[in-house]
Amino acid sequence: MKGNFEFRTRKSNRSLWVIECIDPNCSWRLCASKIVPESTKFVIRKYVGVHSCSLLNRNVNHRQATYVVIGEQVAPQYVGVEKGPGPKGVQTFARTELGTQISYYKAWRGRKHAHTLIRGSPEQSFHMLPSYFHMLEKLNPGTVTRIEVDGESRFKYLFLAFGVAIRGFLYMRKVVGIDGTFLKGQYRGVLLVATAQDGNGQCYPLAWGIVDSENEDAWSWFLTQLKEIIGDTDDLALISDRAPSIKKAISTVFEKAHHGACAWYVAQNIKNKFKCADIMGSYWSAVNAYRCEDFTGYMIEISNRYPRVAKYLEN
Repeated sequence: MKGNFEFRTRKSNRSLWVIECIDPNCSWRLCASKIVPESTKFVIRKYVGVHSCSLLNRNVNHRQATYVVIGEQVAPQYVGVEKGPGPKGVQTFARTELGTQISYYKAWRGRKHAHTLIRGSPEQSFHMLPSYFHMLEKLNPGTVTRIEVDGESRFKYLFLAFGVAIRGFLYMRKVVGIDGTFLKGQYRGVLLVATAQDGNGQCYPLAWGIVDSENEDAWSWFLTQLKEIIGDTDDLALISDRAPSIKKAISTVFEKAHHGACAWYVAQNIKNKFKCADIMGSYWSAVNAYRCEDFTGYMIEISNRYPRVAKYLEN
């Protein structure tokens, strides 16, 4: 492939593989057969490694440079790293290391194949979830795992909370932030997370979930599992954005806990909806106010300057 010489298969079956140069007048050829009939391994019986054909037969768009071959060659670059090269990086690899030009689409498929070789397919990962959760519970005492399937036994929801995190929550502030973010894999979905805050003001991961989308049913299921590990008390507060699905789910699942809106999300909504960035100083002063009279003063200031913003905050 590096020499840009293409070949074709002359004979191929379960026990024999013969390939030769694409030029019928060239002497280059390779013959391989099984070591023994019962074996799955082949051994090269004959190899003529010198091309006698014209250099005009060279082709940088090598037809043997399939996405499978590209994926197998580039796969080591994805071992032990978070991302690895993208499609353009795979194109560069094919050009510099294999001496062939490939399209962006073939590079994308090669990268996907390399991911499958190193990390397995999404279907394999879903299939391994029950055994993976079993080992987590066995090796991490107190760990809580849940898998929900639909009527056809297909994956629907997932919940995970490590035992050490559950025990540590007893010493954390009783304020839990919940949020979700979209997954970009083949089957999409949404990653849900619940976090607390430790004494140093750092995030304390508490629980994770994977659901189909951010709807009321999914949030209700996730919060029901969360309630089993943190309880439902008057001194507990749940913080989230102002999504209606979260608000409905919290009011249904948690009867005693309080629900508050995330100050950062509210700030972004104000800037995007009302286009009044100059009011943000007063807004953050109200958010951080410790005394009722200070808070009331800042809210009056916001109301005098931007009545619509004040009404939005009151609602």
